[in-house]
Amino acid sequence: MRKLFTILLLLLAMAAKAQRQQISYIEETKNWYYVYDEQGKRIGGLSRSSVGELKGWGSDFFVAKRYSYYYICDAKGKTLKTMNVSDVGEIVGVSNNTITSRKGSWIFTWNKEGKKISARSAS
Repeated sequence: MRKLFTILLLLLAMAAKAQRQQISYIEETKNWYYVYDEQGKRIGGLSRSSVGELKGWGSDFFVAKRYSYYYICDAKGKTLKTMNVSDVGEIVGVSNNTITSRKGSWIFTWNKEGKKISARSAS
């Protein structure tokens, strides 16, 4: 019974990892963004007019700016968090798990859920 339970937990963990798609590359064309996984397989296509301007991507999310908002989205394009540009400032970098922005003389670091991790003076 204990072995069966352990095997079931391992299978569930593997299934959860398989469902979370990893972004390897986002191709930009005139009208579309195409999202590719680590095997080079296209996992999504999003129109530029619906997403806005791509600011960067991490392993399982990307950030886009549309009008006065930043959108943190998963690999399929589902919006995970919306952030106001006036609160965040200008996004200067997106890495594996964090987003870095500059607002005035401050540098902010955010996690991929849109929560502020740190703030420091830019000077």
